[in-house]
Amino acid sequence: MKEAIVWNRDNETTEVEIREVPIPEPGLGQVLIKVAVTGTNPKDWKVPVWYEKQNGSNSGDDIAGVVHAVGKDVFEFKPGDRVASFHEMLTTSGSFAEYAIGQANTTFHLPASVSFEEGATIPLAAMTAVVGLFVRLGLPEPWHQHRDADVSNGVIVYGGATAVGAFAIKLLQKSNIHPIYTVAGKGADFVQGLLDPSKGDKVFDYRQGDEALVKELGAALAGKQPKYAFDGVSEHGSYLNIGKVLEPAGRITTVLPAQTPEDFPKSIEVSRTSVGDAHKDAGKDLGTAWFRLFAQGLQEGWFTPHPHEIVPNGLEGLGQGLQNLRKGKASAVKYVARISETPGI
Repeated sequence: MKEAIVWNRDNETTEVEIREVPIPEPGLGQVLIKVAVTGTNPKDWKVPVWYEKQNGSNSGDDIAGVVHAVGKDVFEFKPGDRVASFHEMLTTSGSFAEYAIGQANTTFHLPASVSFEEGATIPLAAMTAVVGLFVRLGLPEPWHQHRDADVSNGVIVYGGATAVGAFAIKLLQKSNIHPIYTVAGKGADFVQGLLDPSKGDKVFDYRQGDEALVKELGAALAGKQPKYAFDGVSEHGSYLNIGKVLEPAGRITTVLPAQTPEDFPKSIEVSRTSVGDAHKDAGKDLGTAWFRLFAQGLQEGWFTPHPHEIVPNGLEGLGQGLQNLRKGKASAVKYVARISETPGI
C-alpha cells in the first residue's frame, strides 16, 4: 500500500514522501481501516520537528473510512462499517496511508448523513476538547446535574476558530455552560455562529493587539471574572492574555507547553491538555464514552463536524496542506485528503 511520511526540512519546510509498505495487521483491541479520507492537525508537521526519531514518519492520526479487519477482543466493529477513528499518536500505521490502525476505544460509527470528509475532521481535535474541558479543567459533563465546578461566570475559549476551540464551544453548549467568551481572528464570523448571544456568549478579535484585547475582555466581564479558560492556541502570549482577566484562583489549560513569566499570577493553575491520554489506562474509559457520544451527537444534530477543505492529489497534496498549517494560513477550516485521489492508486 502507499503511505505518506512527513519530513521537516531545515526547520523551515514540511514535505511528504510517498512510499510502498505492507498493509498492517490489527492487534489486540485494534481496528484496521481502509482510509477514505485523512484529516490533518498542526501536530502533524510539529511532531517531526519536536522528535528527531519521528522525522520521516507517518504522523497522521485522523482516520475516516471503512473497517477492513478487526483484532482480538474487538466486538463493536466489523468489516464494512463506516467509521472515524483516532490513531494512537507516535505509533506506526497512521492515517496518511491507504490502510491505518485505530484503537477500538477511540473509533466510532459514522451516521449515514455524515461524509468521510466531515468525519475526518473530528477525532483528535474533538477529543482534545474533551480532555481539556472535562479532565484538566474539571468542568461538569453534560449529564452531570450536581455541579462541583463554579461555572456561573462562564468560560474563556481562546482560539474559537480552530478545530479544537470550535469543538470546545460545542461541548460547552451541550453542557449548558455560559457565557462563553471566545477569542478568534479572521474566523470570527464562523465562531459567532456557534455562540448563543442570549446567554451572554461573545467573540473577541485578537487582531486588535494584546493590550486592546485584554481591555475589551475586562470591560465585557464587568467584574465577573471566569474561573476557567481553555487555550486552544497556546502561542503568541495567548495564555498570558487570559491570565490578566481570569479569576485570581482560576485555571487555564493549554494545548502546548506553557512557559509563564515571573510576573504571571502564581495563584492561577496552568495545566497542559494531552489528547494522547485517551489511549492511556487512566483515559481509556473517557475515550470509550466520548467517542460513542460523538456518534450519537452527530445523529441527533447537536454535535457537528468542523468545516473542511480538500487538498488536491490525495496523499501527495498533504505536503502543501501541512505547509499551510505551518504558516498559520488555516482559519475555521481543517485540511483533509481523499486517499483515492493519490496518483497511482
